[in-house]
Amino acid sequence: MYKKDFEIRWSDVDANGHLANSAYLNFMSHTRVGFLNEHGFSMKKLIEHGIGPVVFSEQIHYFKESFLGQTLTVTLAVSGLSEDGMFFKFEHNFYNQKGSHVATCDILGAWMNLKTRSLTVLPDQLKSLVLKFPKSPNFQTLTKEDTRQSGKKPQDLISNELQKG
Repeated sequence: MYKKDFEIRWSDVDANGHLANSAYLNFMSHTRVGFLNEHGFSMKKLIEHGIGPVVFSEQIHYFKESFLGQTLTVTLAVSGLSEDGMFFKFEHNFYNQKGSHVATCDILGAWMNLKTRSLTVLPDQLKSLVLKFPKSPNFQTLTKEDTRQSGKKPQDLISNELQKG
């Protein structure tokens, strides 16, 4: 399991005085970048291959509040990968300085070709690295169908308005 510590700053809290939703997302993003860097997926390496990560969904569950000045530990565990390395699922957990579990988040994503702006399988060099990622106890092999489990589909505003009119 990968870990990163964060002190909650003034800019991280909301009007209620607790950690803002956007700060959770920023802490997770920072943790993922650190994890990827340590596992051979530096920004330089990704640019060389013309790929980047794209997030499909992030589902957060909050258990306890966190406040200004507290320190949070954010963990990352790889809970899913597709056989070709295209799709990934990470589990993030948040713990306060007492070790209490304050939140959890599952993130589902894939790799995108930065020129074509379409999903892509990983080049062999990177695929060999992703297959070595440490895996969580609840790890699963992902398929394209797993990325569509939410049932959500785009519905453009203009087509909705035409249907009403």
